[in-house]
Amino acid sequence: AARAYLDFQRKSRTNFLQLVVDASVHRLQVIGLADSEGQADDPAWRWWQQNRLAARQKSLYRCALSQSVAYVIVGRHPEDRQRPLVTVEHPREVITDTDPATGEVRWALKAWYDDVLKVGKATLADRTTLYHYVSEGRGLGWGASSWSPRPDNPTVQHGFGRVPVVPFECRPEVGEEPVAEFDQVMPIQDRVNLGMLNRMTAERYSAFRQRYVSGHKFEKQRDAEGRVLQDPDTGLPLIVNPFTPDPSSTWATEKTDARFGEFSQTDLTGYLRAHEADILDLLITSHTPAYYYISQLINISADTVTALDGQHISKVEEHQDTFGESWEDVAELAAAVTGQEWDRTSGEIRWRNPRHLNPAVTADRATKLYSIGYPLEIVAEDMGESPQRIRRITQASAMQALLSAAQPQQPAPQQQPAQTGEAGQETGEQGSGGAAA
Repeated sequence: AARAYLDFQRKSRTNFLQLVVDASVHRLQVIGLADSEGQADDPAWRWWQQNRLAARQKSLYRCALSQSVAYVIVGRHPEDRQRPLVTVEHPREVITDTDPATGEVRWALKAWYDDVLKVGKATLADRTTLYHYVSEGRGLGWGASSWSPRPDNPTVQHGFGRVPVVPFECRPEVGEEPVAEFDQVMPIQDRVNLGMLNRMTAERYSAFRQRYVSGHKFEKQRDAEGRVLQDPDTGLPLIVNPFTPDPSSTWATEKTDARFGEFSQTDLTGYLRAHEADILDLLITSHTPAYYYISQLINISADTVTALDGQHISKVEEHQDTFGESWEDVAELAAAVTGQEWDRTSGEIRWRNPRHLNPAVTADRATKLYSIGYPLEIVAEDMGESPQRIRRITQASAMQALLSAAQPQQPAPQQQPAQTGEAGQETGEQGSGGAAA
C-alpha cells in the first residue's frame, strides 16, 4: 500500500522549474567573437568551432541556471599542443576558490572517479601549475591519507599565468552565493504539486459518486475453525462486503430496513482555478513570460507578446552580461594556448538578440537607418547578424557596387529633329491619321 501511494504521489509532480530555466536558455546564444575594431575574430571563432561550443554552450547555460554555477576548463589539446581544448564541467566535479580582493580564481579543483581504471582522480590548479592526484579507494575519499600524487606525472607547468578554470555563475549578488534561476519560486512549485495531489485524490475518491447502505447487517469473516478474522493493523474484525462499486453490478439485500444512497461528487473547479493561479504566480515571480503557460491567452497580438517579454528580456540581458565576462576569460585562456593575445577590455562577445521581433518591422527599421547614412556594417549588426555574416554581407555589397560601376553606361537615345515643309506636313498628317486610327 505504501508503494502504491508513492506511485500515486509521484504522478502529481509537474516540473515547472525546468520551464523557467529553459525559457532563458533558449534565448542565450553566442553568435560570434569580435576584435577591438568590431571585426570578426577568425582565430577565436576557429577554436570556438573546433570545440563545438556552438552546440555545447546550451548545456553550459542550462547547468549554470539550474545548479547556480557551471565551469569551463581550458587546456592544451592532447593531439595538438597549440590548439586549445575547452570543456564544459559540472559543479559536482569542479570547485573554485576566489580571491576576495580581485575577484579572480586563485585555486581550482576537479575530482572525478575513473570507471575504467577504478580509481579516483583529482587535479588541483593554481596560476602556474597543475597538481595531479589519485585515490586507490573505492569512490572519492576526502581524508588526508586518501590521496597521493600521481606517480607518472605529479605536476605540470601550464604556463597560462592564471588558473585555467572559469566559473559561469547565475546572477551573483554582492556578498551572496549564486543561486539557481528558480530558487525563489521553489515554494510555489511545492504548492503546485500539493494542489495537484489534492485534486488527484478528490478525483479518485470524491469526484466519483460514493454510495452507502444503511440498515444492513454485515457478516464477519471467519476462518475454517469459525474464529472471527481481524485486521492486522487496526485489530478490527473483518466483514464480508457484498456491495462492490462497479458499473456492471447490482446491489441487493434481503433486509427490509436496508436503504441505499449516494453522496454528491466533489466539484473540481476550485482545484483547477487554484492550480492556474499558482502557476501564474510562479511565472510572474520568476520573470518568465506568461504565454509559456497557454491558458486564457488566445490569439494574442505581437504587441502583447512584447509587453509580456519585458521582464524576461531584462533577465536574459543580465545573464548575457555575466556570462559574457566569463566567455572573455575563456577567450584569453584559449589565446594563451595558441600563443596569441586576446584583449578582454576591447574584444567583444556577440549575442543573438533575445527579443522576438517581427521580420518586417526589423527590415523596415534597417532600411530607414541605411537611408539616413548608417553604414551597412552597422545596420547588419543592429539586425543581429554574426560578425562572419556581416563580413560576407559587406563584401558582397562592395562587389556588387564595383560590378555596377565597371559596366559601361549606355548612351541615351537622341531625338530626331522635327521635319518641316510638305513632307513634314504629310508625315504629320499620316501620323495623326495613324494615331486617330
